[in-house]
Amino acid sequence: MTVYSSLVSRVDAGALIPEDAAREIVQGAVEGSTIMRLARRLPNMARGQQRVPVLSVLPTGYFVSGDTGLKQTTEVNWDNKYLYAEEIAVIVPIPKAVLDDADYDLWAEIRPRLVEEFGRVFDAAVMFGTNAPAAWPDDLLTAATAAGNAVTIGGVGADLYDDILGEGGVISKVEDDGFMVNGHIAALSMRSKLRSLRSTDGVPLFVRSMQGSNTYELDGSPIYFPRNGAMNAAQALMFSGDWSQVVYSVRQDMTYTIATEGVISGDAGAVVINLFQQDSVALRAVMRVAWQVPNPINRVQGTAANRYPVAVLLPA
Repeated sequence: MTVYSSLVSRVDAGALIPEDAAREIVQGAVEGSTIMRLARRLPNMARGQQRVPVLSVLPTGYFVSGDTGLKQTTEVNWDNKYLYAEEIAVIVPIPKAVLDDADYDLWAEIRPRLVEEFGRVFDAAVMFGTNAPAAWPDDLLTAATAAGNAVTIGGVGADLYDDILGEGGVISKVEDDGFMVNGHIAALSMRSKLRSLRSTDGVPLFVRSMQGSNTYELDGSPIYFPRNGAMNAAQALMFSGDWSQVVYSVRQDMTYTIATEGVISGDAGAVVINLFQQDSVALRAVMRVAWQVPNPINRVQGTAANRYPVAVLLPA
C-alpha cells in the first residue's frame, strides 16, 4: 500500500516537546542490514546495471596413453549475472512549528531510524522477496527451496540438533552443493530453541553458564538475530549459507535532502502537502542498491538448478 499523507504531527512528536519530563529518549537498538553485514560487498556501481561473469563450465583433464599419446582438449565457459540497482526512498515531512517547539534535534532522532528501516526493507526483500523489485533475483527462501535446500524443523532426525547439524540437516544441504557455511541469520525465537538443546546426559549444549552471556555459534560459525523486523519466523526460522557467494553493490549511498519548498502529491496527482504554503520541512532519504547470487559451478555439484549457497530451516 502506497502512503503519501503521513507526517510527524505535534501529537506524534509530543513526547519530545518538553514539559517537565526528563531529557532522555529511550530507544531500541538501532540496527542496519544483517544481509549487508554478512554478504560480500562489491565495488560501488558506476551505473544502474552491472555485469558479473560467472564460471559455468569447468575444465576437464585426461590421462595420456603412452609416451606419444594424443592430448585431449577441454573448454571453460562463463555466464553473465547482472546486478540491477533499485531505489529505496522515503520522505518525512514535519511542520516548522513542531521543529521550533521540540527541545530535541528531530532530524538527529529520525536519521538512525531511517537507516534501520532501509536495512529492514533490503533484508526483507533479499530473504523473503517482500516488495522486491521485479529485476532482482529470486529471494533466498524461494531460491533455496527450489534447489532442495529447505529443511522443515522436526523433519530430519530426533531433534533440532539433527535438523541443523545432522546428516540431511540445513548445514549439510549447503555442503552437498559444494559450499561451506560461514554464518547464519535466525529468528529471535531460535535462541530459546538452541538454549533448550541438551545432550543425552541432560547437559545444555549452548548454555555454558546461567550467569554469563552465551555465544551463539553453529559449527564454529556465528548466528545473527536481526531485530530490525525483517526476519519473518512464520516463513523461515534460519538461513545458513556461504555468504561470500551472496554479493551486493551500492549505486548510491544513503543520502539526505532537506526541502522547505515543493509539494508532496499522491498517486492521482492531488497535492497532499504544500511545504511552502503549509510552512513545513521535509527530509528525503534515498538509497540505490543491488544484490545477486553468482552461484558459480564447482566440482561437488555441477547442476545449476540443484546448487545454491544458502539453505533454510522452515517452521513446522
